[in-house]
Amino acid sequence: MRSFDILIKNGIILTMDPENSIFHGGIVGITGDSISYVGEGPTEIEAGRVIDAKGGIVLPGLINGHTHAAMTLFRGLADDLPLMEWLNNYIFPAESRIDPDFVHTGTLLACAEMILSGTTTFCDMYLFEDEAARAAKAAGMRCLVGEVLYDFDSPNYGPPAQGLKYTESLIEKWKGDPLVSIAVEPHALFTCSPDLLTAANRLALEHDAPLIIHLSETANELVQIRERYGKKPVEHLASLGILGPHLIADHCVHLDGEEIELMAEKDARVIHNPESNMKLASGIAPVPAMISRGIITGLGTDGCASNNDLDLFSEMDIAAKLHKVGTMDTTVMDSLTVLRMATIEGAKALGMGHITGSLEKGKKADVIVLDINKPHMTPMYNPISHLVYSAKGSDVIHTVINGSLVMSERKLLTVDIEEVMTKAGDRSREILDWIRSANQ
Repeated sequence: MRSFDILIKNGIILTMDPENSIFHGGIVGITGDSISYVGEGPTEIEAGRVIDAKGGIVLPGLINGHTHAAMTLFRGLADDLPLMEWLNNYIFPAESRIDPDFVHTGTLLACAEMILSGTTTFCDMYLFEDEAARAAKAAGMRCLVGEVLYDFDSPNYGPPAQGLKYTESLIEKWKGDPLVSIAVEPHALFTCSPDLLTAANRLALEHDAPLIIHLSETANELVQIRERYGKKPVEHLASLGILGPHLIADHCVHLDGEEIELMAEKDARVIHNPESNMKLASGIAPVPAMISRGIITGLGTDGCASNNDLDLFSEMDIAAKLHKVGTMDTTVMDSLTVLRMATIEGAKALGMGHITGSLEKGKKADVIVLDINKPHMTPMYNPISHLVYSAKGSDVIHTVINGSLVMSERKLLTVDIEEVMTKAGDRSREILDWIRSANQ
């Protein structure tokens, strides 16, 4: 007799293991916070809780490799504007006045949205990140978070020198937490001096933490970095001794072949954010070329000010189609490749591949169940391509994170969504007042 705390049965189980094993009508057994069984299933089982997938798809929770969670409160604030007008007249004036409660409320809203759409792990870069960590912990989500570091004063920690101290305090505070991990996160090459970048890199290496940075997101960044340092962005990182397997580079839209080779040689990792890159007219990242060179590449949504949602199912759909039209090749970015980017490859990109991203015995139990009894999911010939091209975040009906059920039958169990949305509405009215006063 096998005994589990949670048993998920009657599902099409997509493990995303190295063989991409699939079990039709199989089971996932969860004991404590971990997966203790995946497969066709023994005949005699007892469980504390049984989740009947009812023929639906069971897969690892999705990994949102790059976002700014609290920016849910800026969703739709200033759409369809030129980038610098968007930043200078709307985003920067609003961000200068945010506070810890703003970040906590916005992150809780983001966590609710992500859980409801199948994301179980996210990587965040923003301000007041202790509040982001607290919100994620309260929601029961797995996260990798870090305070954004700049050469100018922050509304959180003040002068730049304090940013590294604040980051180190986060590392110490959350060390050993089962859900929250901390990264060192300088914003970008054009907002961080070489001295700040090298200091951030030393801190990351000292604490065995990832170093996360926006890299080569826009064509203008290339111009700025070449004018300042006489190098391409990846060359600049390499010259500072920062390029390595601990580096997670977000966007990487404007990389040439030499930079891709250098990234591959140094085992740097990448997070692709196609919807944000499209909305801000940043360009099309050379993701197929990066993957072909063995660069571990995950998928992210970016923040809601430049997306405007956190649904990784729509992100997968866009990622696959964008590169097909970009290369005029229908075979590029096939559905399995993209699904792996949103699961196991995304986990590897965040340094969490040994913890999550696939359904394998011993890994943490981060599992989602999709209802496929929907018109847009019928008929289903290939569950993998259906997830990428047909499924929606709203098809997720159950979410388990770290062995705990956080959503059941579309009902959130860890977040009072009505309360959070009410607070978000209150904060949105404040934001409009901030914008009006800044632009008078």
